[in-house]
Amino acid sequence: MRLTPDTASQFVLSRVGHEFAQDPYPDFAVLREHAPLCRQPDGSILLTRYDDVRTALTDAARFSSDKRVDFKPKFGDSPLYEHHTTSLVFNDPPYHTRVRKLLQPFFAVQTLRQMEQGVARMVDELLDVAAEKRVIDIMSEFALAIPLNLVGDLLGVPRGEREPLRTWAGLILGGLEPVRTPEQLAAGNRAVEEFKAYLGELIARKRAHPSRNAETDILWALIQSADAGGGLTELEIIHNSIFLLNAGHDTTTSLISNGMDLLLRFPEQLERLRQDRSLLKPAVEEMLRFESPLQIGNRRPTVEVAIQGETVPAGTFFHLAIAAANRDPRQFDHPDVFDVAREPNKHVAFGHGIHFCAGNAVARMEAQVAFAKLIERFPRIRRAGPTVRPDRSRFRVVDELKVELEA
Repeated sequence: MRLTPDTASQFVLSRVGHEFAQDPYPDFAVLREHAPLCRQPDGSILLTRYDDVRTALTDAARFSSDKRVDFKPKFGDSPLYEHHTTSLVFNDPPYHTRVRKLLQPFFAVQTLRQMEQGVARMVDELLDVAAEKRVIDIMSEFALAIPLNLVGDLLGVPRGEREPLRTWAGLILGGLEPVRTPEQLAAGNRAVEEFKAYLGELIARKRAHPSRNAETDILWALIQSADAGGGLTELEIIHNSIFLLNAGHDTTTSLISNGMDLLLRFPEQLERLRQDRSLLKPAVEEMLRFESPLQIGNRRPTVEVAIQGETVPAGTFFHLAIAAANRDPRQFDHPDVFDVAREPNKHVAFGHGIHFCAGNAVARMEAQVAFAKLIERFPRIRRAGPTVRPDRSRFRVVDELKVELEA
């Protein structure tokens, strides 16, 4: 049942069902207007307005990303707890600063240009195969393959060993959903252990046979730094590599698959892109805003904070509804209109502040290349089946989207 102004304050994120998971935006609109600071039964707070969400994302001095306190009750002393509290995204400085500094050179402009050439070749190869089939699942046969292979290349994962990465990533990231069954958590823990074992063996292989692609092999660079007496421990290398593989392919896969769904839902916008390829860049930004891959983030204030006229004590857990913020009419004109030419577009799909997604430029580049080549090769692409989504609320995911390709 949808929220109303009278029931908005009773919304409980941990009890959302199928209707919300498939289309959360009507409820987010009600929450923004009638319960912008929505208290949850467990004492946490859901924020839905743009200014509040952006402030919490930006102000790292007052809002912590460290999740050790929050994940202990949920995960216990488990592999999921070990992973999510060791990876870059769920930590504060100085650890966050140290890891990000080691990774930053791999996202520099020069490296990005080298990646773009490889992505273009990869997309051409995928479209060659797709052309013979005529009908493909844009999710599994296109959107997933591009970032999975690119991140696999960046970490030096051999091509023939990448298939399990998708399954492991889904199970590990799935553990972050507000509602998980014991069986789902157990599967996530097994995935962490299997992923760790694989990367430990891959690290041993790299030490025995050093990488020939030192300039673009992130994993080898982290190994060399550790062996030289600096950098990260091997456990930290493994968990941050898992994070890079998971986040690097999951977000971009969702961006491309959600973007394709949007272009098919709004064919007049697809036609605008066909007529004017200069709109590709703002179109990708609008895809990120309209269907944010990460729908809900989290922070915990380290000091007492004032939000929406209320004083909130230090230590209160905040759910940050990024998807709701990105459709706030206080920030965006006609926020529920998908407009590939939207300017300005200061969305927060990639976060903000020191935790702004390190790989954001890579994801944007992949999406721009993918849509440019797809539309050029198959300008009359059309839907061949419904968009199938799992019931997930933290991440906006597509399971299947079949399309018919026609030049």
